[in-house]
Amino acid sequence: MRAGRGTARGRTRAAGNGRFPNAVRVGAAAFASVVVLGPVGAPPAAHATADVRAAAAGGHRSAPQDPGGYAFDDAARRIEGTASTADAAELVPGRTYRSTLPASGKVYYRLELDAATNVYASATAVPPPGRTVSVIDGVKVYVEDGEGRSCDVDTASFGAAGSPHPVAASAMREISPRRSLCKEAGTYYVAVERVDPDGPGSSPDPWEMELTAVSEPPVESAGATSAPRDWNSATPRPVAGQPERRPGGAGFAHATPIGQGVWRDDIRPGQTLFYKVPVDWGRQLYATAELGSSASGGSGYVAAALDLDLYNPARGHVVDAGVGYDGGQKTESLAPLPPVAYVNRHAVGRQTGAMRFAGSYYLVAHLSAEVATTFGDGPVPLTLRVRLSGDVQEGPGYAGESVPSDVFTVTGGDRGAAADGTAGGDDTAFRALAAGGIGTGSALLVGLGVWTLIARRRADA
Repeated sequence: MRAGRGTARGRTRAAGNGRFPNAVRVGAAAFASVVVLGPVGAPPAAHATADVRAAAAGGHRSAPQDPGGYAFDDAARRIEGTASTADAAELVPGRTYRSTLPASGKVYYRLELDAATNVYASATAVPPPGRTVSVIDGVKVYVEDGEGRSCDVDTASFGAAGSPHPVAASAMREISPRRSLCKEAGTYYVAVERVDPDGPGSSPDPWEMELTAVSEPPVESAGATSAPRDWNSATPRPVAGQPERRPGGAGFAHATPIGQGVWRDDIRPGQTLFYKVPVDWGRQLYATAELGSSASGGSGYVAAALDLDLYNPARGHVVDAGVGYDGGQKTESLAPLPPVAYVNRHAVGRQTGAMRFAGSYYLVAHLSAEVATTFGDGPVPLTLRVRLSGDVQEGPGYAGESVPSDVFTVTGGDRGAAADGTAGGDDTAFRALAAGGIGTGSALLVGLGVWTLIARRRADA
Protein backbone atom coordinates (compact mmCIF):
# COMPACT_ATOMS: atom_id res chain seq x y z
CA MET A 1 0.00 0.00 0.00
CA ARG A 2 1.20 3.49 -0.73
CA ALA A 3 1.05 5.58 2.42
CA GLY A 4 0.40 9.28 2.27
CA ARG A 5 -2.06 12.08 2.78
CA GLY A 6 -5.55 11.21 1.63
CA THR A 7 -4.48 7.82 0.29
CA ALA A 8 -7.42 5.73 -0.84
CA ARG A 9 -5.66 2.98 -2.74
CA GLY A 10 -2.39 1.08 -2.94
CA ARG A 11 0.64 1.89 -5.06
CA THR A 12 4.18 0.58 -5.25
CA ARG A 13 6.97 1.35 -7.66
CA ALA A 14 10.40 -0.12 -8.30
CA ALA A 15 12.95 0.79 -10.93
CA GLY A 16 14.87 -1.73 -12.98
CA ASN A 17 17.99 -1.10 -10.94
CA GLY A 18 16.19 -1.94 -7.69
CA ARG A 19 15.73 1.67 -6.60
CA PHE A 20 12.59 3.74 -6.73
CA PRO A 21 12.56 5.45 -10.13
CA ASN A 22 12.40 8.85 -8.51
CA ALA A 23 16.11 9.42 -8.95
CA VAL A 24 17.46 11.97 -11.36
CA ARG A 25 16.13 11.41 -14.86
CA VAL A 26 17.26 13.22 -17.99
CA GLY A 27 16.29 13.03 -21.62
CA ALA A 28 13.32 12.92 -23.90
CA ALA A 29 10.38 10.58 -23.53
CA ALA A 30 8.02 8.38 -25.51
CA PHE A 31 4.95 7.11 -23.71
CA ALA A 32 2.80 4.01 -23.88
CA SER A 33 -0.35 3.81 -21.81
CA VAL A 34 -2.68 0.95 -21.05
CA VAL A 35 -6.20 1.29 -19.73
CA VAL A 36 -7.61 -1.95 -18.36
CA LEU A 37 -11.36 -1.98 -18.48
CA GLY A 38 -14.55 -3.82 -17.82
CA PRO A 39 -17.32 -4.24 -20.40
CA VAL A 40 -18.37 -1.12 -22.25
CA GLY A 41 -21.25 0.70 -20.55
CA ALA A 42 -23.34 1.66 -23.58
CA PRO A 43 -23.29 0.83 -27.28
CA PRO A 44 -21.58 3.23 -29.69
CA ALA A 45 -24.86 4.67 -30.93
CA ALA A 46 -25.92 5.51 -27.38
CA HIS A 47 -22.58 7.23 -26.73
CA ALA A 48 -22.97 9.14 -29.99
CA THR A 49 -26.45 10.38 -29.11
CA ALA A 50 -25.25 11.51 -25.70
CA ASP A 51 -22.30 13.33 -27.26
CA VAL A 52 -24.60 15.20 -29.66
CA ARG A 53 -26.94 16.29 -26.88
CA ALA A 54 -24.02 17.45 -24.72
CA ALA A 55 -22.33 19.33 -27.57
CA ALA A 56 -25.55 21.14 -28.37
CA ALA A 57 -25.89 22.11 -24.70
CA GLY A 58 -22.36 23.48 -24.57
CA GLY A 59 -20.87 20.65 -22.52
CA HIS A 60 -19.31 17.24 -22.83
CA ARG A 61 -21.32 14.09 -22.40
CA SER A 62 -21.66 12.36 -19.05
CA ALA A 63 -20.76 8.79 -18.17
CA PRO A 64 -22.79 5.83 -19.45
CA GLN A 65 -25.90 4.75 -17.51
CA ASP A 66 -24.00 1.75 -16.15
CA PRO A 67 -21.98 3.28 -13.27
CA GLY A 68 -19.09 0.90 -13.95
CA GLY A 69 -18.98 1.48 -17.71
CA TYR A 70 -15.99 2.96 -19.51
CA ALA A 71 -16.04 4.87 -22.81
CA PHE A 72 -13.28 3.67 -25.10
CA ASP A 73 -11.50 5.98 -27.50
CA ASP A 74 -13.61 5.92 -30.67
CA ALA A 75 -10.43 5.51 -32.78
CA ALA A 76 -9.04 2.53 -30.84
CA ARG A 77 -7.77 -0.35 -32.97
CA ARG A 78 -8.09 -3.96 -31.81
CA ILE A 79 -4.84 -5.85 -31.17
CA GLU A 80 -4.03 -8.81 -28.96
CA GLY A 81 -1.34 -9.13 -26.36
CA THR A 82 0.81 -12.25 -26.51
CA ALA A 83 2.21 -14.66 -23.95
CA SER A 84 5.63 -14.44 -25.64
CA THR A 85 7.65 -11.39 -26.63
CA ALA A 86 8.43 -13.14 -29.92
CA ASP A 87 4.92 -12.49 -31.22
CA ALA A 88 4.25 -9.13 -29.57
CA ALA A 89 2.26 -6.57 -31.59
CA GLU A 90 3.74 -3.10 -31.97
CA LEU A 91 2.40 -0.02 -30.23
CA VAL A 92 2.89 2.95 -32.57
CA PRO A 93 3.04 6.42 -30.98
CA GLY A 94 -0.01 8.53 -31.75
CA ARG A 95 -2.37 5.57 -32.10
CA THR A 96 -4.84 4.08 -29.64
CA TYR A 97 -5.48 0.36 -29.26
CA ARG A 98 -7.97 -1.93 -27.60
CA SER A 99 -6.90 -5.27 -26.19
CA THR A 100 -7.67 -7.87 -23.50
CA LEU A 101 -5.92 -8.69 -20.22
CA PRO A 102 -6.32 -12.30 -19.05
CA ALA A 103 -6.96 -13.16 -15.43
CA SER A 104 -3.45 -14.59 -15.02
CA GLY A 105 -0.11 -14.24 -16.77
CA LYS A 106 1.63 -11.39 -18.55
CA VAL A 107 0.69 -10.12 -21.97
CA TYR A 108 3.34 -8.38 -24.11
CA TYR A 109 3.39 -5.53 -26.62
CA ARG A 110 6.34 -4.19 -28.57
CA LEU A 111 7.92 -0.74 -28.85
CA GLU A 112 10.54 0.23 -31.43
CA LEU A 113 12.62 3.02 -29.89
CA ASP A 114 15.60 5.09 -30.91
CA ALA A 115 18.41 6.13 -28.59
CA ALA A 116 16.84 9.52 -27.79
CA THR A 117 13.45 8.60 -26.36
CA ASN A 118 12.12 7.15 -23.14
CA VAL A 119 8.92 5.21 -22.59
CA TYR A 120 6.21 5.52 -19.97
CA ALA A 121 3.56 2.80 -19.88
CA SER A 122 0.44 3.36 -17.79
CA ALA A 123 -2.43 1.02 -17.00
CA THR A 124 -5.80 1.79 -15.45
CA ALA A 125 -7.63 -1.32 -14.25
CA VAL A 126 -11.43 -1.56 -14.09
CA PRO A 127 -12.94 -4.98 -13.39
CA PRO A 128 -16.38 -5.90 -14.79
CA PRO A 129 -19.24 -3.99 -13.13
CA GLY A 130 -21.05 -5.82 -10.39
CA ARG A 131 -18.04 -7.90 -9.35
CA THR A 132 -16.06 -7.71 -6.14
CA VAL A 133 -12.30 -7.25 -6.07
CA SER A 134 -9.44 -8.12 -3.78
CA VAL A 135 -8.10 -5.06 -1.98
CA ILE A 136 -4.60 -5.85 -3.24
CA ASP A 137 -5.63 -6.79 -6.77
CA GLY A 138 -4.98 -4.31 -9.55
CA VAL A 139 -2.61 -3.92 -12.45
CA LYS A 140 1.15 -4.19 -12.82
CA VAL A 141 3.04 -2.66 -15.74
CA TYR A 142 6.61 -3.33 -16.84
CA VAL A 143 8.91 -1.86 -19.46
CA GLU A 144 11.72 -4.26 -20.42
CA ASP A 145 14.59 -4.17 -22.89
CA GLY A 146 15.46 -6.85 -25.43
CA GLU A 147 17.60 -8.69 -22.87
CA GLY A 148 14.69 -9.02 -20.45
CA ARG A 149 16.09 -6.40 -18.08
CA SER A 150 13.56 -4.22 -16.34
CA CYS A 151 13.62 -0.53 -17.15
CA ASP A 152 10.85 0.17 -14.65
CA VAL A 153 7.88 -1.43 -12.87
CA ASP A 154 4.79 0.07 -11.25
CA THR A 155 1.82 -1.43 -9.44
CA ALA A 156 -1.56 0.00 -8.45
CA SER A 157 -4.21 -1.79 -6.37
CA PHE A 158 -7.85 -1.08 -5.55
CA GLY A 159 -7.01 -0.36 -1.91
CA ALA A 160 -9.01 -0.56 1.29
CA ALA A 161 -12.29 0.53 -0.28
CA GLY A 162 -12.50 -2.74 -2.22
CA SER A 163 -14.62 -0.99 -4.84
CA PRO A 164 -14.09 -1.83 -8.53
CA HIS A 165 -12.80 1.36 -10.11
CA PRO A 166 -9.99 2.67 -12.32
CA VAL A 167 -6.53 2.46 -10.75
CA ALA A 168 -3.48 3.49 -12.76
CA ALA A 169 0.11 2.28 -12.78
CA SER A 170 2.93 3.55 -14.99
CA ALA A 171 6.38 2.30 -15.91
CA MET A 172 9.05 4.02 -17.97
CA ARG A 173 12.07 3.69 -20.19
CA GLU A 174 13.93 6.93 -19.61
CA ILE A 175 17.41 7.79 -20.84
CA SER A 176 19.60 9.37 -18.19
CA PRO A 177 23.35 9.81 -17.69
CA ARG A 178 22.87 8.25 -14.26
CA ARG A 179 21.22 5.09 -15.58
CA SER A 180 23.25 2.49 -17.41
CA LEU A 181 20.34 0.34 -18.67
CA CYS A 182 17.66 0.90 -21.31
CA LYS A 183 19.55 3.57 -23.26
CA GLU A 184 20.16 1.84 -26.58
CA ALA A 185 18.01 1.99 -29.69
CA GLY A 186 16.08 -1.18 -30.41
CA THR A 187 13.06 -3.24 -29.45
CA TYR A 188 11.50 -2.85 -26.02
CA TYR A 189 8.48 -4.54 -24.49
CA VAL A 190 5.51 -3.41 -22.42
CA ALA A 191 4.20 -6.20 -20.19
CA VAL A 192 0.92 -6.03 -18.29
CA GLU A 193 -0.53 -8.40 -15.69
CA ARG A 194 -3.00 -8.61 -12.83
CA VAL A 195 -1.59 -8.16 -9.32
CA ASP A 196 -3.67 -10.68 -7.35
CA PRO A 197 -6.05 -12.59 -9.64
CA ASP A 198 -6.42 -15.45 -7.12
CA GLY A 199 -7.09 -13.26 -4.10
CA PRO A 200 -10.38 -13.32 -2.15
CA GLY A 201 -13.11 -11.72 -4.22
CA SER A 202 -10.95 -11.22 -7.32
CA SER A 203 -12.82 -11.50 -10.58
CA PRO A 204 -11.71 -14.45 -12.78
CA ASP A 205 -12.91 -12.71 -15.95
CA PRO A 206 -10.60 -11.14 -18.54
CA TRP A 207 -10.57 -7.35 -18.60
CA GLU A 208 -10.63 -5.07 -21.61
CA MET A 209 -7.75 -2.66 -22.18
CA GLU A 210 -7.14 0.62 -23.96
CA LEU A 211 -3.53 1.17 -24.99
CA THR A 212 -1.84 4.30 -26.29
CA ALA A 213 1.72 5.33 -27.11
CA VAL A 214 3.04 8.90 -26.97
CA SER A 215 6.53 10.15 -27.79
CA GLU A 216 8.38 13.18 -26.44
CA PRO A 217 11.42 14.52 -28.34
CA PRO A 218 14.71 15.40 -26.68
CA VAL A 219 15.45 18.96 -25.69
CA GLU A 220 17.94 21.08 -27.60
CA SER A 221 19.86 21.88 -24.42
CA ALA A 222 20.03 19.66 -21.34
CA GLY A 223 19.80 22.60 -18.92
CA ALA A 224 19.49 22.09 -15.16
CA THR A 225 19.93 18.59 -13.74
CA SER A 226 18.03 19.11 -10.48
CA ALA A 227 14.43 19.98 -9.68
CA PRO A 228 13.57 23.34 -8.12
CA ARG A 229 13.55 23.20 -4.33
CA ASP A 230 11.81 26.49 -3.65
CA TRP A 231 8.15 26.64 -4.64
CA ASN A 232 4.94 27.59 -2.89
CA SER A 233 3.89 24.46 -1.03
CA ALA A 234 1.08 26.10 0.94
CA THR A 235 -2.48 24.99 0.22
CA PRO A 236 -4.58 28.01 -0.78
CA ARG A 237 -8.21 28.46 0.17
CA PRO A 238 -10.40 26.48 -2.24
CA VAL A 239 -12.05 28.45 -5.03
CA ALA A 240 -15.42 29.84 -3.91
CA GLY A 241 -18.48 30.80 -5.91
CA GLN A 242 -21.59 29.36 -7.50
CA PRO A 243 -20.88 25.90 -8.94
CA GLU A 244 -21.36 25.42 -12.68
CA ARG A 245 -22.91 22.16 -13.82
CA ARG A 246 -20.31 20.18 -15.81
CA PRO A 247 -21.08 16.44 -16.31
CA GLY A 248 -17.99 14.25 -16.10
CA GLY A 249 -16.82 12.01 -18.93
CA ALA A 250 -16.65 8.21 -18.87
CA GLY A 251 -13.00 7.66 -19.86
CA PHE A 252 -9.68 9.34 -20.55
CA ALA A 253 -10.49 9.92 -24.21
CA HIS A 254 -13.87 11.42 -23.26
CA ALA A 255 -12.75 13.47 -20.24
CA THR A 256 -14.71 16.68 -19.75
CA PRO A 257 -12.57 19.85 -20.02
CA ILE A 258 -12.57 22.18 -17.01
CA GLY A 259 -10.39 25.08 -15.89
CA GLN A 260 -10.21 27.23 -12.79
CA GLY A 261 -13.62 27.38 -11.15
CA VAL A 262 -16.23 25.43 -9.22
CA TRP A 263 -17.70 22.47 -11.11
CA ARG A 264 -20.71 20.39 -10.15
CA ASP A 265 -22.03 16.95 -11.09
CA ASP A 266 -23.79 13.98 -9.47
CA ILE A 267 -21.92 10.71 -9.00
CA ARG A 268 -23.47 7.32 -8.29
CA PRO A 269 -21.96 4.58 -6.13
CA GLY A 270 -19.54 2.59 -8.29
CA GLN A 271 -19.25 5.37 -10.89
CA THR A 272 -16.03 7.01 -12.12
CA LEU A 273 -15.97 10.46 -13.71
CA PHE A 274 -13.13 11.87 -15.83
CA TYR A 275 -12.17 15.54 -16.19
CA LYS A 276 -9.15 17.20 -17.79
CA VAL A 277 -7.50 20.51 -16.89
CA PRO A 278 -5.10 22.29 -19.26
CA VAL A 279 -1.98 23.18 -17.23
CA ASP A 280 0.73 25.17 -18.98
CA TRP A 281 4.44 25.40 -18.21
CA GLY A 282 4.97 27.32 -14.96
CA ARG A 283 1.40 26.88 -13.74
CA GLN A 284 0.47 25.29 -10.42
CA LEU A 285 -2.66 23.14 -10.05
CA TYR A 286 -4.80 22.77 -6.93
CA ALA A 287 -7.96 20.69 -6.64
CA THR A 288 -10.49 19.97 -3.90
CA ALA A 289 -13.28 17.40 -4.00
CA GLU A 290 -16.47 17.90 -2.02
CA LEU A 291 -19.26 15.39 -1.44
CA GLY A 292 -22.58 17.07 -0.69
CA SER A 293 -24.99 16.01 2.03
CA SER A 294 -27.20 13.01 1.37
CA ALA A 295 -30.99 13.22 1.17
CA SER A 296 -31.43 9.48 1.67
CA GLY A 297 -31.79 9.65 5.45
CA GLY A 298 -29.24 6.88 5.90
CA SER A 299 -26.72 6.88 8.71
CA GLY A 300 -23.27 5.40 9.03
CA TYR A 301 -19.76 6.06 7.79
CA VAL A 302 -17.84 4.96 4.68
CA ALA A 303 -14.14 5.46 5.34
CA ALA A 304 -13.00 5.49 1.69
CA ALA A 305 -16.10 6.82 -0.04
CA LEU A 306 -14.53 9.01 -2.74
CA ASP A 307 -11.18 8.59 -4.46
CA LEU A 308 -9.85 11.58 -6.42
CA ASP A 309 -6.80 10.86 -8.59
CA LEU A 310 -4.66 13.18 -10.69
CA TYR A 311 -2.87 11.90 -13.81
CA ASN A 312 -0.43 13.77 -16.05
CA PRO A 313 -0.78 14.14 -19.87
CA ALA A 314 0.89 10.73 -20.37
CA ARG A 315 -1.68 9.18 -18.00
CA GLY A 316 0.96 8.73 -15.32
CA HIS A 317 -0.34 8.93 -11.75
CA VAL A 318 0.58 12.07 -9.81
CA VAL A 319 -1.32 12.10 -6.50
CA ASP A 320 -4.62 11.07 -4.95
CA ALA A 321 -6.91 12.03 -2.07
CA GLY A 322 -9.60 10.08 -0.24
CA VAL A 323 -12.83 11.42 1.27
CA GLY A 324 -14.73 9.66 4.07
CA TYR A 325 -18.51 10.10 4.11
CA ASP A 326 -21.18 10.04 6.83
CA GLY A 327 -24.02 11.59 4.88
CA GLY A 328 -22.93 15.17 5.60
CA GLN A 329 -20.82 17.37 3.35
CA LYS A 330 -17.14 16.39 3.36
CA THR A 331 -14.10 17.81 1.53
CA GLU A 332 -10.51 16.85 0.83
CA SER A 333 -7.78 18.52 -1.24
CA LEU A 334 -4.94 17.06 -3.26
CA ALA A 335 -1.53 17.56 -1.71
CA PRO A 336 0.21 20.72 -2.97
CA LEU A 337 2.13 20.19 -6.21
CA PRO A 338 4.98 22.21 -7.76
CA PRO A 339 4.55 24.33 -10.88
CA VAL A 340 4.80 22.33 -14.10
CA ALA A 341 8.44 22.26 -15.23
CA TYR A 342 10.58 20.02 -17.43
CA VAL A 343 13.23 19.78 -14.70
CA ASN A 344 10.74 18.28 -12.23
CA ARG A 345 11.70 14.89 -13.72
CA HIS A 346 14.97 15.14 -11.81
CA ALA A 347 13.17 15.19 -8.45
CA VAL A 348 13.51 12.36 -5.96
CA GLY A 349 9.81 12.50 -5.08
CA ARG A 350 7.39 10.71 -7.40
CA GLN A 351 4.70 13.40 -7.18
CA THR A 352 7.07 16.17 -8.20
CA GLY A 353 8.61 14.02 -10.92
CA ALA A 354 5.21 13.46 -12.51
CA MET A 355 4.66 17.22 -12.97
CA ARG A 356 7.11 17.27 -15.86
CA PHE A 357 4.99 18.32 -18.85
CA ALA A 358 2.46 20.92 -19.86
CA GLY A 359 -0.79 19.62 -21.27
CA SER A 360 -4.06 18.13 -20.04
CA TYR A 361 -3.98 16.79 -16.49
CA TYR A 362 -6.77 14.36 -15.64
CA LEU A 363 -8.89 14.50 -12.48
CA VAL A 364 -10.59 11.13 -11.99
CA ALA A 365 -13.26 10.80 -9.28
CA HIS A 366 -14.65 7.45 -8.10
CA LEU A 367 -17.47 6.94 -5.58
CA SER A 368 -17.19 3.62 -3.76
CA ALA A 369 -19.92 1.06 -4.36
CA GLU A 370 -20.11 0.67 -0.57
CA VAL A 371 -21.86 4.04 -0.35
CA ALA A 372 -24.99 2.39 -1.76
CA THR A 373 -25.17 0.01 1.20
CA THR A 374 -25.49 2.84 3.70
CA PHE A 375 -27.00 5.71 1.74
CA GLY A 376 -28.78 4.02 -1.16
CA ASP A 377 -27.81 3.79 -4.82
CA GLY A 378 -28.93 7.29 -5.74
CA PRO A 379 -26.48 9.97 -6.90
CA VAL A 380 -24.40 11.97 -4.44
CA PRO A 381 -23.59 15.63 -5.19
CA LEU A 382 -19.95 16.11 -6.25
CA THR A 383 -18.22 19.47 -6.44
CA LEU A 384 -14.69 20.01 -7.76
CA ARG A 385 -12.92 23.27 -6.89
CA VAL A 386 -9.98 23.86 -9.21
CA ARG A 387 -7.39 26.62 -8.95
CA LEU A 388 -4.49 27.48 -11.29
CA SER A 389 -1.79 29.89 -10.15
CA GLY A 390 1.55 31.17 -11.43
CA ASP A 391 2.65 32.78 -14.67
CA VAL A 392 2.90 30.86 -17.92
CA GLN A 393 6.54 30.20 -18.83
CA GLU A 394 8.39 29.10 -21.93
CA GLY A 395 8.71 25.38 -22.53
CA PRO A 396 12.00 23.46 -22.42
CA GLY A 397 12.87 23.93 -26.12
CA TYR A 398 12.21 20.55 -27.71
CA ALA A 399 14.36 19.44 -30.63
CA GLY A 400 11.39 18.06 -32.53
CA GLU A 401 7.68 17.34 -32.07
CA SER A 402 5.90 15.01 -29.73
CA VAL A 403 3.47 12.42 -31.09
CA PRO A 404 0.63 13.37 -30.89
CA SER A 405 1.92 16.82 -31.71
CA ASP A 406 -0.11 18.72 -29.09
CA VAL A 407 0.07 16.35 -26.13
CA PHE A 408 2.57 18.47 -24.17
CA THR A 409 1.20 21.89 -25.07
CA VAL A 410 -1.76 24.02 -24.04
CA THR A 411 -3.49 25.72 -26.96
CA GLY A 412 -6.11 28.43 -27.21
CA GLY A 413 -8.54 25.70 -28.17
CA ASP A 414 -7.76 23.85 -24.93
CA ARG A 415 -8.46 26.96 -22.88
CA GLY A 416 -11.69 27.59 -24.77
CA ALA A 417 -12.81 24.00 -24.27
CA ALA A 418 -12.12 24.26 -20.54
CA ALA A 419 -14.18 27.44 -20.38
CA ASP A 420 -17.28 26.16 -22.18
CA GLY A 421 -17.03 22.42 -21.60
CA THR A 422 -16.71 21.28 -25.19
CA ALA A 423 -14.04 18.83 -26.26
CA GLY A 424 -11.84 18.45 -29.30
CA GLY A 425 -12.47 21.92 -30.73
CA ASP A 426 -16.25 21.38 -31.02
CA ASP A 427 -15.85 18.25 -33.16
CA THR A 428 -16.88 15.85 -30.40
CA ALA A 429 -20.38 15.39 -31.74
CA PHE A 430 -19.14 14.58 -35.24
CA ARG A 431 -16.62 12.01 -33.99
CA ALA A 432 -19.42 10.42 -32.00
CA LEU A 433 -21.71 10.33 -35.01
CA ALA A 434 -19.05 8.56 -37.02
CA ALA A 435 -18.39 6.05 -34.24
CA GLY A 436 -22.10 5.37 -33.78
CA GLY A 437 -22.69 4.54 -37.41
CA ILE A 438 -25.45 7.12 -37.92
CA GLY A 439 -26.41 7.58 -41.57
CA THR A 440 -24.99 10.41 -43.63
CA GLY A 441 -28.30 12.22 -43.98
CA SER A 442 -29.04 12.10 -40.25
CA ALA A 443 -25.47 13.14 -39.44
CA LEU A 444 -25.77 16.18 -41.68
CA LEU A 445 -29.08 17.24 -40.14
CA VAL A 446 -27.87 16.80 -36.57
CA GLY A 447 -24.49 18.31 -37.41
CA LEU A 448 -26.03 21.44 -38.87
CA GLY A 449 -28.07 21.87 -35.71
CA VAL A 450 -25.05 21.43 -33.47
CA TRP A 451 -22.91 23.85 -35.46
CA THR A 452 -25.73 26.42 -35.42
CA LEU A 453 -26.03 26.23 -31.64
CA ILE A 454 -22.26 26.43 -31.22
CA ALA A 455 -22.08 29.49 -33.48
CA ARG A 456 -24.87 31.21 -31.55
CA ARG A 457 -23.19 30.43 -28.24
CA ARG A 458 -19.89 31.92 -29.40
CA ALA A 459 -21.65 34.95 -30.82
CA ASP A 460 -23.31 35.57 -27.46
CA ALA A 461 -20.02 35.10 -25.56
